[in-house]
Amino acid sequence: MRVTAIIPARGGSKGIPLKNIEPVGGVPLIARAVRSCLAAEGVTETVVSTDHPAIAAAARAAGARVLERPADLGGDTVSSEAVLLQALDTLEAAGELPDVTVFVQCTSPFIDPADLDAAVARVTGDEADSVFSAVPTHAFLWARRPEGARGVNHIHTHRPRRQDREPHYRETGAFYVVDTAGFRSHGHRFFGRIDLCEVPELHAFEIDTPDDLRLARALAPVAAPETAPVDIDALVTDFDGVHTDDRVTVSQDGTEAVSVSRSDGMGVRLLREAGVRVHILSTEVNPVVRARADKLGVTVLHGLSDKRAALAAWLSEEGLDPSRVAYLGNDVNDLGCMSLVGWPVAVPDAHPDVLAAARLVLTRPGGSGAVRELCEHVLDFRARSAGHDSPTDESNEKDAT
Repeated sequence: MRVTAIIPARGGSKGIPLKNIEPVGGVPLIARAVRSCLAAEGVTETVVSTDHPAIAAAARAAGARVLERPADLGGDTVSSEAVLLQALDTLEAAGELPDVTVFVQCTSPFIDPADLDAAVARVTGDEADSVFSAVPTHAFLWARRPEGARGVNHIHTHRPRRQDREPHYRETGAFYVVDTAGFRSHGHRFFGRIDLCEVPELHAFEIDTPDDLRLARALAPVAAPETAPVDIDALVTDFDGVHTDDRVTVSQDGTEAVSVSRSDGMGVRLLREAGVRVHILSTEVNPVVRARADKLGVTVLHGLSDKRAALAAWLSEEGLDPSRVAYLGNDVNDLGCMSLVGWPVAVPDAHPDVLAAARLVLTRPGGSGAVRELCEHVLDFRARSAGHDSPTDESNEKDAT
């Protein structure tokens, strides 16, 4: 059966301008939704309906097919059903009308592909006509009435224990799976045999406000940790707080010294031997940065006032695809560089804004093997792709460099 996921993503969001391309876990919301659909085995095609070129570009980059949405369907009063029906009309005109339609909203950043598959299976298996994502709740709901607050799903004079109550279910808004013919006939996502697909509380998060967006970014490492292989051609790093623990020892004559991890040296060596370029960018003027880079055998630019511009120039000079580059940082002056690459990475004790922008958050702090950990992510993927074990040489840095 043809099962098409349709992701409506307009550009006119007012609460959070261009919300659908805001990053969560270093990945734009639209790309997160597309990736979930592409990873679902039961979905045969993923389509994004949008009226904005930046959203369209991000959707295509993530692997989706893009349908241009008419201008009259771009307003905030237009129903999702109207957008879906227009997209289905377009697909029908191309001879590609699906048997089952999966309506996915990218404002839900933590959609599990397995949940999509479970919901799709109920419709394709003729167990239901309409299935939606929901989370169980035992909350006591209340409503304000003229006579005062009153219980909605309970009698306020009776407070049974949680284990003695059947749960209610809250619609998450993440996804809906419908029989296409039935949906087009009824013009609404709920019809016929309606069922729900229970999802975990962590996957039920929905973004409507700036506060929701900040919270989603904080939740990303827990709710949807990055599992994609770190497949890159180059690694660019900050220095202080990444190669070091962000502390400096100052002697009485003003000489500064920093501490680094020897294990980072071996990781960098193995990465270079695997053909991955390594580059250091830093605002620090101290010559220790260049000394460390020389020790590692990597290129470096330091004493920079604009790291983002320096990175953009280096990527252009080297002819590198930014989507295949990782940048490892720890502080707010790294955010510009992180926004340029496909793999923004942070150390675990990074600034909250950096953690929010990161696609991958490491477990080892700067100066304690953070660079080595990221190198291992890259090397492990390359080893698996080549069909052999990853490097396990534990030689010290003197041997490595």
